[in-house]
Amino acid sequence: MKPTTPTSSALSEMQIDIQIACADSEVPSAAQLTDWATQALLAVNARSTASPPRVANDAALTIRLVDEAESQALNSEYRGKDKPTNVLSFPFEMPEGLPAEALPPMLGDLAICAAVVRREAQQQHKDADAHWAHMIIHGVLHLLGYDHIDDGDAEMMESLEIELLAGLDYANPYIEIGPTPTQESSCRKI
Repeated sequence: MKPTTPTSSALSEMQIDIQIACADSEVPSAAQLTDWATQALLAVNARSTASPPRVANDAALTIRLVDEAESQALNSEYRGKDKPTNVLSFPFEMPEGLPAEALPPMLGDLAICAAVVRREAQQQHKDADAHWAHMIIHGVLHLLGYDHIDDGDAEMMESLEIELLAGLDYANPYIEIGPTPTQESSCRKI
């Protein structure tokens, strides 16, 4: 596994719950998952002209590594697609009637299917850590409001992903190295 280098003392402030709900042993360490997620949050906040930033640097995030059955069930329930997928993003929404200060800052949840990510990396001839980093960054960007539904939004999101991954010494994930990817990226805002 390729180590990542924290870019700020704020990295330790983000509250990340890592849940391993799969038997796959080829998953990144909790430290790597945390670093990748935090770097995405800090990069977006650094670009924000809002004061305070759009999401506090100490926001809570859950990263759940799931098996194909759980991924398929979630993808079916929330996206109407009855197949496992690489990453699903569930942004936190404050319950109606609660003031913003009632709960600590929360970003949301990511459900990442370890088997799908591993298979995609192999099929696309990508470094496994690079693909994991991409999936974490991609998911966090969705939680922060980025999307790729239209071309302009996709270009903005992809350029930020490329920049963040380059800062980690990973290649541009959108340059095809091998066969055409067979699995789509799946992100669902609820």
